[in-house]
Amino acid sequence: MTVLGTPLSPKATKVMLLGSGELGKEVLIALQRLGVETIAVDRYENAPGQQLAHHARTITMSDPAQLKALIEKEKPDLVVPEIEAIATAMLEELEAAGTVRVIPTARAARLTMDREGIRRLAAETLGLPTSPYVFCDSLQELQAAIDSSIGYPCVVKPVMSSSGKGQSKISGAEDVKAAWDHAMAGGRVSHGRVIVEGFIDFDYEITLLTVRALDADGQAQTHFCEPIGHVQVSGDYVESWQPHPMPNAALQRSREIAKAVTDNLGGQGLFGVELFVKGDAVWFSEVSPRPHDTGMVTMCTQWQNEFELHARAILGLPVNTALKSPGASAVIYGGVDGHGIVFDGVDKALRVPNTDIRLFGKPESFIKRRMGVALAFDADVEVARTNAKKCAAMVKPRLA
Repeated sequence: MTVLGTPLSPKATKVMLLGSGELGKEVLIALQRLGVETIAVDRYENAPGQQLAHHARTITMSDPAQLKALIEKEKPDLVVPEIEAIATAMLEELEAAGTVRVIPTARAARLTMDREGIRRLAAETLGLPTSPYVFCDSLQELQAAIDSSIGYPCVVKPVMSSSGKGQSKISGAEDVKAAWDHAMAGGRVSHGRVIVEGFIDFDYEITLLTVRALDADGQAQTHFCEPIGHVQVSGDYVESWQPHPMPNAALQRSREIAKAVTDNLGGQGLFGVELFVKGDAVWFSEVSPRPHDTGMVTMCTQWQNEFELHARAILGLPVNTALKSPGASAVIYGGVDGHGIVFDGVDKALRVPNTDIRLFGKPESFIKRRMGVALAFDADVEVARTNAKKCAAMVKPRLA
């Protein structure tokens, strides 16, 4: 039986988020609605989640000593990684010592923080279909891998990055050096290692939000949200919609692959499983053991959005993945570089039928930084997509 304490009391249920951007902020909101005391950790001050958590802490989360000291000082019941650049070996050490419980597990956090761990698990341990791939430690190794086995076109990604940063599609030899440099610049940690993948001629890519939650007997059960379609530009999500239509055979195979991966990772919580689909064929791409950026659409499509599902699952509470309405999301970019920007046109944007907006409150804007998201629902998902993009386009960030 789950027992939840009162915040700021000796019996408080305390949850620490490692990473407090826009996704972490929504998880914190969901946790606070359940009376959880929250600790928001990030690498910079006044991150979106830090603006509303009970406690805000700023450290270098990839520094094992800083991470250990903070966890031992705060004594949270749960530690919830929300980004990749974390000292996961220290989380494993603290979990093994019984100091804290890591969501979903410290092993899962380690395996999924870089593409090598999770790709080798999926392809080599579980035998799941993936694109052909090679890991490379230099520009010379990258070129050799392409020449000898991968071929063109192909995709190059840093082994550790988020939201598609540092990702490139290569069409020919003239693109290889630029792709390597882009991967080095886009990685979360200066790692000097990339994965090069053979290009799959897929019809579309989906995110299958997969939830491991406890049933009435305390056993982990797997639940699936309806598939989410999305558009990426340079590996970065710009719009998403739910549900994405797909054949029953492909949907069933997607669920089988997602369950195989998440069962192996174990623990409780929501996973964002990315899959390539062509006809009835499905290939595993990646998995994040946390809410996914494309899943922001669930804030207008599901009875319990992905953040509420994650909060409930990690606390041992029942979940409901049912769809409320088809809908879509579209990113609102910063458009300018600067601190403390303002947003014009929000009133006009919200006059687009059946729309809503989330502005994340990031203290610093970049031209291509995600500063908000527009949401739209409609019985026709294509109408929702049109309205979400129209709503997003009417919001005009500018320097104050």
